[in-house]
Amino acid sequence: MAEIVRAGLVQQRWTGDKESMIAAAVGHIQAAASAGAQVVCLQELFYGPYFCQVQDADYYSYTEPVPDGPTTRLMQDLARDHGVVLIAPVYEEEQPGVYYNTAAVIDAGGSYLGKYRKTHLPQVKGFWEKFYFRPGNTGYPVFDTAVGKIGVYICYDRHFPEGWRALGLGGARIVFNPSATSRGLSQYLWRLEQPASAVANEYYVGTINRVGVEPLGDNDFYGQSYFADPRGQLVGDAASDDKDEVLVRDLDMDMLADVRNLWQFYRDRRPDQYGTLVQP
Repeated sequence: MAEIVRAGLVQQRWTGDKESMIAAAVGHIQAAASAGAQVVCLQELFYGPYFCQVQDADYYSYTEPVPDGPTTRLMQDLARDHGVVLIAPVYEEEQPGVYYNTAAVIDAGGSYLGKYRKTHLPQVKGFWEKFYFRPGNTGYPVFDTAVGKIGVYICYDRHFPEGWRALGLGGARIVFNPSATSRGLSQYLWRLEQPASAVANEYYVGTINRVGVEPLGDNDFYGQSYFADPRGQLVGDAASDDKDEVLVRDLDMDMLADVRNLWQFYRDRRPDQYGTLVQP
């Protein structure tokens, strides 16, 4: 019998305040769990606006500790209640003045497994992330969950192939890419990069984008969240480009072995020849 993992992605538009965003996410997680999802990932910085459109220290107030903050604890309760693995991207405070763009990973029983901190930070108009975050320092952890080994790679990270490969070398079967990406800047890349990374690294990629134009700027977040399989094909249709949506898809994990037996990228890679890639 084929091994199937039913996985969910949640895309949301800004509702106006943190409390209502969290409440909406709770409802979406419940809907995904009711549809049989075993693992669910929320969007980048899910409970806030994408405040990096401006540079304003007031938004430092959105930070929370991880795992000891209220949102991570709530996600642990939800994971336990619904029996689902959850990936919850939040604005983390490590200590006063030291903040990260972070995803907490919680197992289906509610246990906190660890975190990934966004490694690569953009600093361009409308994406002033270095004002808000330190570059991540976690490396590329792979989390052993109830649905197998998963990894996280956040938004702008996706433009850098090295982290994708590191997650594959760590044994990830599914990599989630929670994002906040806008129509004018990179939409043409949205259907290219993640499927290409799924092919190059022979795993599933679940990529999530928020939706709507937020009051802080004119970035038009275009949704279209989707899963890509290790052959580079979308698993079903992508989500809407303008509405909240819970996308649930069945991922055939047997495809991983089929693809790896055909395309022996891990066998044929030549790390002895790649030294110059890590030189500054």
